[in-house]
Amino acid sequence: MSRALEGRTAVVTGASQGLGRAIAAAYVAAGANVVLCARGERALAEAAAALQAAAGDTQRVVPVAADVAREADVHRVVSAALDRFGGLEILVNNAGVYGPIGDADKVDWQAWVDAVSINLLGSVLFAREVLPHFKARRYGKIIQVSGGGATRPLPRLSAYAASKAAVVRFAETLAVEVAEFNVDINSIAPGALNTRLLDQVLSAGPAAAGRDFFDQSARQRSSGGTPLEVPARLAVFLASAASDGLTGKLISALWDDWESFPQHLRELTESDVYTLRRIVARERGFDWGDK
Repeated sequence: MSRALEGRTAVVTGASQGLGRAIAAAYVAAGANVVLCARGERALAEAAAALQAAAGDTQRVVPVAADVAREADVHRVVSAALDRFGGLEILVNNAGVYGPIGDADKVDWQAWVDAVSINLLGSVLFAREVLPHFKARRYGKIIQVSGGGATRPLPRLSAYAASKAAVVRFAETLAVEVAEFNVDINSIAPGALNTRLLDQVLSAGPAAAGRDFFDQSARQRSSGGTPLEVPARLAVFLASAASDGLTGKLISALWDDWESFPQHLRELTESDVYTLRRIVARERGFDWGDK
């Protein structure tokens, strides 16, 4: 996988810091050209300069400041990639926020809506923008960054949890919709990362975040959390030819043996493993509830 993305071009959102920057760095190391997208121009410029310094002579790292929830900005980012490199193979929808932390009936409503706009609508807008190009080329990779909110309740982070669950189901739905065009769409569960999102929980305090989640976050801060390189490696795999045909899955960077998945492509394609689904009573050993 050392140069698995040689000659490919990727757009990575939320790329000025945290996981987005780690994924962008892994893509550069794997040989890709990368268009970085984030709202903060200074941090974005600093990230682009550092990544360009690590790139090969023929690679380019291009920063484009943009708000993923604004349709015009999304169009500008993708147009910049196509104009600069003449093509695009990879989209990583990483930009995301926790949004307001607190009881769902008490947090600021506009902040709740804004979080959904960034986490969910931003990824949909980018997918809509790249899909005509991917369909025309009959190839492409879309990688959605999920989170703990996609698979379990997260009390007091309702906007984050709801939007991340929607992100995964959108990816699963779109994967079926565009399968005939050889466009693979998967979601990454990156693990418990020590990023600015964790800082927000600790700053909010136990009263807003809930004592259990706050204490869990504090322990994560002390332990160091999941290294950013772990989900970044999975992002390289999902952007490479090694994962061709693997689509519509939610994959844990930390717990799933994803490197073996190409050997089980038929089983993965023909089953609902690694997808969101309803658990019925008999699957938990109960003898009631199912006809």
